[in-house]
Amino acid sequence: MGGSRTQVNKAHKTRFSSKASRHLHKTSLQDKSRIAKSERNVGKGAKAARIQRNKMLRDQKRAAVLKEKRASGGSTSSPRVIVLFGLSAAVDLNSLARDILALLSSEGSGVSSSTVASSEYKLRATVLKAPHGDLQSCIEMAKVADLIAFVASASYTCEGSISDYIDSFGSQCLSVFRSIGLPSTVVLIRDLPGEMKKRHDMKKMCTSDLASEFPEDCKFYPADTKDELHKFTWLFVEQRLSVPHWRSQRSYLMAQKVDAIADSGNSGKCTLLLTGYLRGRSLSVNQLVHVSGAGDYQLSKIEILKDPFPLNARKKQDFMDSDDMSDLEVVRCLVPDPLKQEPLLVENVPDPLAGEQTWPTEAEIAEADRNQKQKRSRTLPRGTSEYQAAWIVDDTDEDDLDSDDEADGMILDEREVDFPSHQDNNNFDLSDDRASLNLRDSDEETDVDTVMLGGEELTREQLEDEIKKLKNEHADDEEFPDEVDTPLDVPARKRFSKYRGLKSFRTSSWDPKESLPPEYARIFAFDNFARTQKHVLSKALEMEQEESENCISANSYARLHIKEVPEGIASKLCLLVKERPVTVCGLLQHESKMSVLHFSIKKHDSYAEPIKAKEELVFHVGFRQFVARPIYSTDTMNSNKHKMERFLHAGRFSIASIYAPISFPPLPVIALKYAEGDGAPAVAAVGSLRSIDSDRIILKKIILTGYPQRVSKMKASVRYMFHNPEDVRWFKPVEVFTKCGRRGRIKEPVGTHGFMKCIFNGVLQQRDTVCMSLYKRAYPKWPDHHFPIS
Repeated sequence: MGGSRTQVNKAHKTRFSSKASRHLHKTSLQDKSRIAKSERNVGKGAKAARIQRNKMLRDQKRAAVLKEKRASGGSTSSPRVIVLFGLSAAVDLNSLARDILALLSSEGSGVSSSTVASSEYKLRATVLKAPHGDLQSCIEMAKVADLIAFVASASYTCEGSISDYIDSFGSQCLSVFRSIGLPSTVVLIRDLPGEMKKRHDMKKMCTSDLASEFPEDCKFYPADTKDELHKFTWLFVEQRLSVPHWRSQRSYLMAQKVDAIADSGNSGKCTLLLTGYLRGRSLSVNQLVHVSGAGDYQLSKIEILKDPFPLNARKKQDFMDSDDMSDLEVVRCLVPDPLKQEPLLVENVPDPLAGEQTWPTEAEIAEADRNQKQKRSRTLPRGTSEYQAAWIVDDTDEDDLDSDDEADGMILDEREVDFPSHQDNNNFDLSDDRASLNLRDSDEETDVDTVMLGGEELTREQLEDEIKKLKNEHADDEEFPDEVDTPLDVPARKRFSKYRGLKSFRTSSWDPKESLPPEYARIFAFDNFARTQKHVLSKALEMEQEESENCISANSYARLHIKEVPEGIASKLCLLVKERPVTVCGLLQHESKMSVLHFSIKKHDSYAEPIKAKEELVFHVGFRQFVARPIYSTDTMNSNKHKMERFLHAGRFSIASIYAPISFPPLPVIALKYAEGDGAPAVAAVGSLRSIDSDRIILKKIILTGYPQRVSKMKASVRYMFHNPEDVRWFKPVEVFTKCGRRGRIKEPVGTHGFMKCIFNGVLQQRDTVCMSLYKRAYPKWPDHHFPIS
């Protein structure tokens, strides 16, 4: 047989043969001429291609590094922000800041501003002093810092801390800075002895003690004399600065000046003017902006101003010769396009008629009239309306309900209105509709949204009792999680009417769109969040590269006109800028809309008080701040259902779910908690943004417990789980289990006091405890106000 089936022997493997040439014998003869390369050029071509490709990659990296260096250290770049943070209260930051500003100032005399331009070092810098003890100010400064200079005093030692030179507040802030994301860092050592040998030994001792608390590339510099600061400054100029990834994705402006102009056409509102250098990325006048702690707003105008701190000495002299430093020259003015401006849409406006049915036909009306006439009279609780009476079940229907429940295998949360009355429950008749409402909402007693009264409404003894009660609940939740007692005065079928049983927590189905709360009509959801995020980020990158007329580039000195800001908030910001930086960041598309955000957080080591679910916390997410009342849940990997936790326990990560404005990850989160009657916040938890998903199912679990009274092998009579036979029949479809691992079912009620017969899959012990798990879906609580300053 000839032709294409001619035998081709396999060639000998050589050292330099490629994989393609070794497998050439496996291809057909027709393809050999197309695939095969000339043996003369096969080595030379591959090597030349590799060399060319490596050269191209080197050129690209060199160009990227050069561009980054020019952007961060050139004459057109914005001033570098140096934050001085004292590791202990004994550090004198004022003298260090004066020395650095005097060194960078050309005159060498007194400096009136915290921003200076040095033509000698070819550097512009803004020096900020982090106030020791003010946590909020330290966090805001760390968010905008290009370099954090940690200052240690060699003559001061701290007892009982992680380091001899770091006190408790310094240690707390260090952990918070790590959670936010550390920029470039250095450690400046002050108060070293004058003698050379002792000075060297003390510096070496400080360095070895502090090295474990900082990144590996962190440098340590003595900073007592002018020569030492001169050396540090030259190294800082040549240093390539690194910033957190989340900060490089957004444009932001640290305001050096805050003003407010009253809006004549809108009472109670004003236009907020924020002046400073734009950093990060370009900002469009059509974008929405977030004022840190104050909320999201639209821009009415952007003015690009003449740089007040030019690096060129001649330009600087011209600027100093001007009459008034506050009257800056406007180089360019941008006005938003009404057709392209992003709308300030926060909440969805629900349609109250969206769930209504169509108008009934005449036949349906006639049939309803006939049913109304044929309706037999019944004895109803006083105050019951006709609509409520239509839902009350008769005694004759009880058996049908029991058989339906047994077939379903779960307790449905729709059945929550009424139950057959009997002789023992005559005193349970409700007097009016208000009592019915209160009883229906009595399920909230086991919820964790109990709000403590304000500190001014409680005496000191009452406040201590509330705190002691909260700590006892936290301890009980750790020792006996999810266990609740069945009330004696309210039937369990009414008390736990919103709960249902699940055959398997992992595999049983639960519809995420079922019985949603009213708050879900006010939020926004994504069909595919990952695809939306990819589209939004690519759109922002295109805007950065296009250099549109509606955008101002990074490193520009600009004045932002933010419209329709409440006058109370504007006046607070004007006072706040004297204490800490007021930051404005540009928002991406959709980031002003409310949704359900999920954070992976861990309780901070320095916070010892219990954190109950639905307690109000202030979340710092990137540059943004908002108030929320989260619920906590586990992160179940192999299931779409997650178990709710009543407390945020220490030592492990939990998922915190809140109603908040949309933010695209990755972003760090710091959760602060304000103590009762005290304005100083404490760091409660740290973590990162996990996802945005309104369909995430969080189930609150309760366990009802009973105790065997008489045991006969696999059968037992159980008491104290329920207190009347109707409750036993109601919960009969739900499976029971024991703490020793037996599983079973309820057979029938016994007597009139809630005893019941149960059958198990193995021999039951007298000392065992019989349990029943019930579940209901839990949701975060809508906050009373969204932003801290408001």
